[in-house]
Amino acid sequence: MKFDKKIDFAVLLSVTNANPNGDPLNGNRPRTDYKGFGEMSDVCIKRKIRNRMQDLGHDIFVQSDDRRSDDCISLKDRANVLKGIKKQDEFARVACEKWLDVRTFGQVFAFNSFDCKSVGVRGPVSIHQAVSVDPVDAYSMQITKSVSGERKNEAERGSDTMGMKHFVRFGLYQVKGSINVQLAEKTGFSQEDALVVKEALRTLFVNDASAARPDGSMEVVQVCWWEHNCKDGQYSSAKVHRLLKVTPKVDAPASVADYDIQLDELPGLACEVIEGM
Repeated sequence: MKFDKKIDFAVLLSVTNANPNGDPLNGNRPRTDYKGFGEMSDVCIKRKIRNRMQDLGHDIFVQSDDRRSDDCISLKDRANVLKGIKKQDEFARVACEKWLDVRTFGQVFAFNSFDCKSVGVRGPVSIHQAVSVDPVDAYSMQITKSVSGERKNEAERGSDTMGMKHFVRFGLYQVKGSINVQLAEKTGFSQEDALVVKEALRTLFVNDASAARPDGSMEVVQVCWWEHNCKDGQYSSAKVHRLLKVTPKVDAPASVADYDIQLDELPGLACEVIEGM
């Protein structure tokens, strides 16, 4: 079914004793801004959405190495099926038809050996970086291994037996996003694809557990899904996103129950509220 009505969405995520998105430039500590508010990059969130799309049985172009569903070892290898296409419009059309994440988020194809050396696709789904509702406390814990990865003799203790683990004790993060009709028409993004995005957001942390994010430590609290009645939207995305208001009820929130979550309304615009898993 053709996608013909703008959609805005917002997602509330809770983090409990986990590292939602480590910063490689800061020793992999949880990302925070200069005021102490927690952050998750939009790239991190899109990675999780792509993983869920893949779990749901869809073909994905940008696959993680540890989740590959084919024998391709690089994006160029995966794009080889498009190598002989000479027209940019045809290249983009075939890529969008084949891979859900391309027609969702867009993609830049820049491979020297291809007949089309550079093709850019703008996707209709845009996602902001996630920001915590209030400042978070990032803790660090020193950890040890009982065995060395490498050592020269039995008496020597390897330097790799000591390490650090970083985590947020508790934080409530908000993700904002939109789906643009004009760009959807160009990539072939459909109403069915929008439902896949909605389900991916609702189940964002399924199959996402790791040592930094143990199962149950990351949770989707709720998804707010606004469908407008026209292509351009009845209201701006900024105005719609401001309808979701989250206010701490205590000085040091330790759970979702410590927040007052309020959803305001705009005339003629309904909101579907979906509980996380």
